[in-house]
Amino acid sequence: MSLFRNTVWFLNGIQHYTYETASRHFDPHDLDVSVVGRSFMITGANSGIGRVTAMAIAKKGTVHMVCRDPDKAEEARAEIIRESGNSEVHVHIVDLSETRKVWEFAEAFRKQYTALNVLINNAGCMLYKRELNADGLEKSFATNTMITVSSGGMLVQKLKTDDLQSENRYFDGVMVYAQNKRQQVVLTRQWAKAHPAIHFSVMHPGWVDTPVSTSMPKFHKMMEGRLRTVEQGADTVVWLALCRATSRTRSGLFFQRKPIPVHLPLTWTRSSSEDIQCFMGQLEALANAIQS
Repeated sequence: MSLFRNTVWFLNGIQHYTYETASRHFDPHDLDVSVVGRSFMITGANSGIGRVTAMAIAKKGTVHMVCRDPDKAEEARAEIIRESGNSEVHVHIVDLSETRKVWEFAEAFRKQYTALNVLINNAGCMLYKRELNADGLEKSFATNTMITVSSGGMLVQKLKTDDLQSENRYFDGVMVYAQNKRQQVVLTRQWAKAHPAIHFSVMHPGWVDTPVSTSMPKFHKMMEGRLRTVEQGADTVVWLALCRATSRTRSGLFFQRKPIPVHLPLTWTRSSSEDIQCFMGQLEALANAIQS
């Protein structure tokens, strides 16, 4: 990350990532909707933004929580049922860093349930050393790139296609996380082009006080008292999942209930069509290898 990109990103964040100012312009009726009969899947649903999102949606519809830890998942499920009054809250135990298990879960879910209306890819991780999963994929890449609550860190990253799994350079967990988030944005835009009948979105929650932010202790200490609560960070996720207007909105990157650019000015993070094709081709090859 260059000093210039870093500075632009930080100044942009200080100016725009406060919730109180933006929320004054929210339509209070956007979330006054009935979603009876619709089902919603949320990954990483037992903590942080995922848990808050699951709670908000459970007050209106059926929720499928995809979690890694059975005990934490059941504890969260019990609280969500108790507070929402909705017993249609289901737990599925899946380690999203294990790609083949994700594929097997998706196939089993498809056979068991007739429909899934909304998928919220929230789970993510920031690792500080390079680890491989059982399929030989680097775990940050396996978890974050296939999984699409994004991060402002992606705004300082240009898509890199020469080393998707961080094999050939020093492993900096923060930079790998930011690169994964850029990959998410590119991947989601390509999905939207390929499947125009489905709404695909990436959302940026702002700077939120979550376990990921505490993985960056210097940043967390510097921004202490200015970070968003998890409820504030989850607002746009819930809005995208529930608001009728979003289904009539073009797929894209959303922040504070509105679409925003996927690049900051003068940061030179745009990718060529050749780089995007190369990236998508590599993902397809990896996916085919897992499914074979």
